[in-house]
Amino acid sequence: MTGAEEQRGLALLQEASDAIVAGVERELPGWVERSVRRILDAWGRTPPDAREHAERAAADAGRAATTRVVGELRALFALDPEAQRSTPLEIVRGAYREPTEVLAAAGIPPVERDEFGERAWPDDTYDLVVHGLGDLGDDDLAPLQMVWGLAKAKVLRARR
Repeated sequence: MTGAEEQRGLALLQEASDAIVAGVERELPGWVERSVRRILDAWGRTPPDAREHAERAAADAGRAATTRVVGELRALFALDPEAQRSTPLEIVRGAYREPTEVLAAAGIPPVERDEFGERAWPDDTYDLVVHGLGDLGDDDLAPLQMVWGLAKAKVLRARR
């Protein structure tokens, strides 16, 4: 019975992992571009040519972030569940790096953040860290973190 439970858990884990990768690959480039535009809009003082340059850089940054984050997700998901020391959300949260570089290069000053954000992500000077996978722009991604965690727990429980 335990072998069958483990296999069902592994199948669910694979399904959730594949859905997370596909969703992040699809949504992350647009999230980076929207994040840069949102901060540029809020700042409101960027000259038109500098803004145009930042928006072009955001498109490149979106592709770079997607390549990096999807690669990290695939590396995590390739590990045995017992060896996975991170979560998909932890990896996706690192996507703030690329838009932060674009905004800093455009001369946009850091935003005010709460104490928790400053402690948890000191380099996230524009408060861009996502709090859930759905923040990338597709609400259907939101429950996948929980599905992934429950499937991983099912595997680990079956092995005990």
